[in-house]
Amino acid sequence: MSDNVRQAAPERNMHFIRQAIADDVAAGRNGGRVHTRFPPEPNGPMHLGHAKGIWINFSMAQEFGGLFNLRMDDTNPTREEPHYVQAIIEDIRWLGCDWGDRLFYASDYFDRMHEYAVQLIRQGDAYVCDLSAEQLRETRGTPTSPGTNSPYRERGVDENLDLFQRMTAGEFPDGARTLRAKIDMAHPNLNMRDPVMYRILHATHYRQGDRWCVYPTYDWAHGIEDSIEGITHSLCSIEFENHRPLYDWYLDRIGCHHPRQIEFARLEMPNTLMSTRKLRELVEEGRVAGWDDPRLPTLSAVRRKGYTPEAIRDFIQRAGVSKTESVVDTALLEHCAREDLNRRAPRVMGVLKPLKVVITNYPEGEGEQLEAINNPEDKSAGTRIVPFSRELYIERDDFMEEPPRKFYRLTLGREVRLRYAYFITCTEVIKGEDGEVVELRCTYDPATRGGDAPDGRKVKSTLHWVSAQHALSAEVRLYGPLLLDEPSSEAEEDGDWKSGLNPDSLETLTGCMVEPSLKGAEAGYRCQFERLGYFCVDPDSTDDLLVFNQTVTLRDRWARIQKARRKGEAK
Repeated sequence: MSDNVRQAAPERNMHFIRQAIADDVAAGRNGGRVHTRFPPEPNGPMHLGHAKGIWINFSMAQEFGGLFNLRMDDTNPTREEPHYVQAIIEDIRWLGCDWGDRLFYASDYFDRMHEYAVQLIRQGDAYVCDLSAEQLRETRGTPTSPGTNSPYRERGVDENLDLFQRMTAGEFPDGARTLRAKIDMAHPNLNMRDPVMYRILHATHYRQGDRWCVYPTYDWAHGIEDSIEGITHSLCSIEFENHRPLYDWYLDRIGCHHPRQIEFARLEMPNTLMSTRKLRELVEEGRVAGWDDPRLPTLSAVRRKGYTPEAIRDFIQRAGVSKTESVVDTALLEHCAREDLNRRAPRVMGVLKPLKVVITNYPEGEGEQLEAINNPEDKSAGTRIVPFSRELYIERDDFMEEPPRKFYRLTLGREVRLRYAYFITCTEVIKGEDGEVVELRCTYDPATRGGDAPDGRKVKSTLHWVSAQHALSAEVRLYGPLLLDEPSSEAEEDGDWKSGLNPDSLETLTGCMVEPSLKGAEAGYRCQFERLGYFCVDPDSTDDLLVFNQTVTLRDRWARIQKARRKGEAK
């Protein structure tokens, strides 16, 4: 690592992890090396909660000129699948992380782990236990009362070695025996009460096949994996804080390299599921359209919804790194996406709920090409051509027959501006048999081409529109929160957490119309529908129908929240 990197890092905003690493580097610990990792279990794709851990580990390695490993923590063959490995790799690469040639698998260390387990048995630090899973729970004790020693705790070393070898050879059925560490059944930390290191599991591993009949538990494997890879700083979420003494105990007994573990608060967001188990239930029960359903917090879902990796990284940075658990408002995530897309997304016009407008004094069969700005935040984005004709579509919500006070959009007899086009005035309302408005008749002022009146008169509203003759058909999907309320503890215990699911989390609008510049737009194309929000082309699109996902609205709820806070502080 170069000196300028070492010197530059401490000058930045010092959250406690950055400070701890800077102190270690300055003190020469691990020879000044910084080597981090992210160890996902391949039992589902990554979500926003994982993204925080991923980016903290990667960014700290990058900032201090160190290395970053990606490791699949594949110690449970009953839940892990190869396609999740590929999904995780794709998600983490999309987020912007690079691990070079350092993609590792915990399953590649099974032999080493097994050798270490035998070492602990020989040292008298581990024993084979015949208690069932239920008996183990019953004898574990509680946070305020000690556990009970297993009747098999004092087995001799030779007997333990023989039984463990037979467990490994597959002589016993699932659950018949476990290998446990011999620590202290009265320890105040429940994780230290003779934890299970190996369980019998006759299952095919997606990489190891049927070679193993015993599999390591996460707590036994985790610290060893970090040690084998030479990790210097194991940065993980706060729920692993009480596991750290166990990791240290294992590594002390084995006598190998000790990474430094530092814990941080998890990312919590209201009305958002951050549980892979619960997300899997929704997917498997068909309550959502797969892991990339834009209502989910998975990285594949937010990517499909139109978020950029830059926006996600900005969100993680603004959410901050601390030890204290806190809930980060979803409005901040939306604010980061909005700021990012405002700079990069081209502007187009789309009408979600079309209402036909006929300009009666515009020549029939004629049309013209108008110039429109692609992005006012980026002059280099240039302009595009938008066709204009006698028949148009405007947003149905932009017209009211009997408008309330302060409704400045179109109504009978009122003049408004069409974006980039002309002033128009509504002269007649056409209704269907059911009394619903189906068409507006309007006149236009040819002198206002481009949207300004040469006589200086002003209008109070500018409407977006599309030419009926040239418009493309579209479907637009609008999203609300997946959860209406956080499930109560009673609902959690009863397994009824899905009672809080929002039945209106998805609204699909058909019959939408968008301007012809979007023809051929590929999946992932992001744009702003003027006056409506930011949208992204969905992979479900076809040659005949563009499908858009709403990424985020134009309303910045986070800005209003911050403004209210500043007012409160001023008082």
